[in-house]
Amino acid sequence: MTTDAVGIAGAVRERRLSARDAVEEALTRIAARDRELNCFTAVLGESARRDAAAVDARIAAGEDPGPLAGAPFAVKNLFDVAGLTTLAGSRINADRPPATRDAAPVAALRRAGAVLVGALNMDEYAFGFTTENTHYGPTRNPRDPERVAGGSSGGSGAAVAAGLVPLALGSDTNGSIRVPASLCGVFGLKPTYGRISRRGTALFAGSFDHVGPLARSTRDLAAALDAMQGPDPADPVASRRAASPTRGEVSRGIAGLRVAVAGEHFARGGEPEVFAAVAEVARALDARGTVSLPEPQRARAAAMVITAAEGGQLHLPDLRARPNDFDPMTRDRFLAGALLPAGVYLAAQRFRSWYRARVREIFERVDVLLAPTTPYTAPRIGQDRILVGGVEVLARGTLGLYTQPLSFIGLPVISVPVHRAGRLPLGVQLVGAPFRESTLLRVAAFLEERGVIAAPIA
Repeated sequence: MTTDAVGIAGAVRERRLSARDAVEEALTRIAARDRELNCFTAVLGESARRDAAAVDARIAAGEDPGPLAGAPFAVKNLFDVAGLTTLAGSRINADRPPATRDAAPVAALRRAGAVLVGALNMDEYAFGFTTENTHYGPTRNPRDPERVAGGSSGGSGAAVAAGLVPLALGSDTNGSIRVPASLCGVFGLKPTYGRISRRGTALFAGSFDHVGPLARSTRDLAAALDAMQGPDPADPVASRRAASPTRGEVSRGIAGLRVAVAGEHFARGGEPEVFAAVAEVARALDARGTVSLPEPQRARAAAMVITAAEGGQLHLPDLRARPNDFDPMTRDRFLAGALLPAGVYLAAQRFRSWYRARVREIFERVDVLLAPTTPYTAPRIGQDRILVGGVEVLARGTLGLYTQPLSFIGLPVISVPVHRAGRLPLGVQLVGAPFRESTLLRVAAFLEERGVIAAPIA
């Protein structure tokens, strides 16, 4: 049976499979495996069955049920879902009333015919890279349940990798889609900043937050992006650009594309196998040369300053009123951010403008840039430090070493999975100029067709 969302939808539209059966199969898998993996904070079996029946009824009536008809999906629990309390990984939000309507990306996927089956675990308020949630427990990596799934969209990455759903929504501030995609061995897309509306999404740092899909195939990323992209007057940062379909681009090949490898910062600080994975992808794409990004370490530091400051200010009322209801680590990070001098924040933003201009100059001569996603494979749950090249580093915080300098300026990035027989997966980032997701999808599809990258069910 087809296991990706586009394949399921095709079978449903052709009546080789009912939407109800596709959803029941997903619910059965969730019941069988989620107790071990802890991906879900809520399973919406009753409403999913109703929605699937509605898809089947539309098909029976001769109507078009949408390009993702009957495909089960799940969402990180910072997206509003009508009738469900939006936890955002926190204890504090559990006291708040249920959402009255779906977040814009959730509603868009439902309009495309996809069927929502649940909400997924995450780091508290999306501030973390491992989904070791103090309140709701850690999500376990289906490739090795003793290891983290990555974060903050860890429930999303693990649910897709384990085959519980073919498609999941996550959010990415400093790497929160790409890190779990890498550690769990799936595809993860961080679109251009503003390309997908964030209406109805709990924010972490408003000038950084992106919405995007995790999936087991390139064509699922493209189908999900096409369903969700486009202007939204209700989201002040949503791009005004008209939707530009990408699904048809995945079969165009890579002739004429200029591919290079990110050097210096992106070629050190990780395990040798990380750079071997990048080299494997570079050979397959006939990448030419190495490109140096300007001051990526400073970009990473500035990203930390801006996200901590924006997150700290956003949560300041709860930090004052309910400090003991936070995870202590999250609370202390937000407090530190809230106390940052305004001058430091403004200096980071000035550097951000300079850095954005310099990096865009690079994309005048390069179409796709390759970089590692994470500096090592998934650490063990509870592991505080890890040895990398004989140097001890913080196991959690260092996971964003290669993602944060790219988050900083809103570029589109796909983390693609490189699997090694008998070994944990690693991700390689495909980075493009703003609104060039179609180019990245072409490259990912080329690599997938040639077996260089893949996302088998764990």
